[in-house]
Amino acid sequence: MVQMTVIYKIPEDVDFFEKHYFEIHIPLAKKLPGLLKYEINDGQIMSTTGHTETHRIANLYFNSMEEMKKAFQSEIGQQCAADRKILASDDEVQIYLYSRKEV
Repeated sequence: MVQMTVIYKIPEDVDFFEKHYFEIHIPLAKKLPGLLKYEINDGQIMSTTGHTETHRIANLYFNSMEEMKKAFQSEIGQQCAADRKILASDDEVQIYLYSRKEV
């Protein structure tokens, strides 16, 4: 299984971010081909390393890196990428793609 973790910094307009994220971005992302699960933080994010600028964390799961790549090459994937830029610039978000294993 592979995972995409998206970490959004606190936006200038939290109300706009939340409305757009829940009404537009999440429903669009849930249409990604091959998406197994979409999770977000529920409530406050606490950091043990002193980071205070995080507003939202999302995790998206796919069966393989190849399936994830295909999903984001699709029309829906391209729409998701463009829509993410409405929510946050590249300086306001961190995105990580990685394979998972249990240890």
